[in-house]
Amino acid sequence: MGRTRLYRNGELVGSDFPVADVAQHLQDQSAVVWFDLCAPSEAEIGLLRDDLGLHELAIEDAFSERQRPKVDRYPTHLFLSVYAVRYESHEVKTCEVDVFVTRNALVTVRESEDYDLTGVLRRWDSAPTLASSGVGFLLHGLLDDVVDGHYTAAQRLDDEIEALEDRIYDEKPHVGRKALQLRRALVQLRRVALPMRELLGSLLHREHDLVDDVMTPYYLDVKDHALFTAELTESMRELVTNLREAEVAVQGNRLNSIMKKVTSWAAIIAVPTAISGYYGMNVPYPGFQQPWGFWVSTAGILGLSYFLYLMFKRRDWL
Repeated sequence: MGRTRLYRNGELVGSDFPVADVAQHLQDQSAVVWFDLCAPSEAEIGLLRDDLGLHELAIEDAFSERQRPKVDRYPTHLFLSVYAVRYESHEVKTCEVDVFVTRNALVTVRESEDYDLTGVLRRWDSAPTLASSGVGFLLHGLLDDVVDGHYTAAQRLDDEIEALEDRIYDEKPHVGRKALQLRRALVQLRRVALPMRELLGSLLHREHDLVDDVMTPYYLDVKDHALFTAELTESMRELVTNLREAEVAVQGNRLNSIMKKVTSWAAIIAVPTAISGYYGMNVPYPGFQQPWGFWVSTAGILGLSYFLYLMFKRRDWL
């Protein structure tokens, strides 16, 4: 039993009926049917091939893994492949959703339950006045939910990238591994989100009557969301690239600061080392075995060390 819906003359008249009854309902020219297949069985695949008369290449694509997002046009129907996404644990998880669109039927084929159709059903129920647009109305609800999922994932990625930017100037940022995770997630999101622009543009072409005048503004709105998501992912790609470069630059500046401090202290320490080494020679020298020689060397150590300290401090090396 798959999830099913039956519309007649723009009104919802049935739901959750057996998939086997779909062919009977489709004999009514005023009926519009939606049914969902999740990891379908051989019998359900036969329904697509025999009762709906779908092209064998489209059926093959629907049950082949990792199709790219696209729209294929066949004489009696359209075939769409899209990906629903969700972002969790620093990873973009995708679920392929294949869609068959006929004159009065919409068939969704999901590879798993990872994609919940609750949001799609909620969109359909929130706009019952648009149901008279038939299959175009049903397809809009699905695409709107998928694109909104892309946008939500992009926003969460953007928030994490901004949080990572703030950590660059911490004492121990350690952003390298996290930046790599974000970049990998961004690549996965871009791979499924960017083609949605062309997909929606293709549906809006007047070469078929899927999208009527009533639904055109709604499809344009979904396309705007897809364009915004594409622009957001493009800007995030530059941010992630610059993030690593900024971390390297900050680390280089810190290393320079540390080297200046180490060099400064080494120069200060070299003064007492040089003076005590000179007075430690086993040969006579000025002040040899004289009290004033001791005090002159001590004053020299303290005076020169303090002079170097002040000079390095003034130049912000210490």
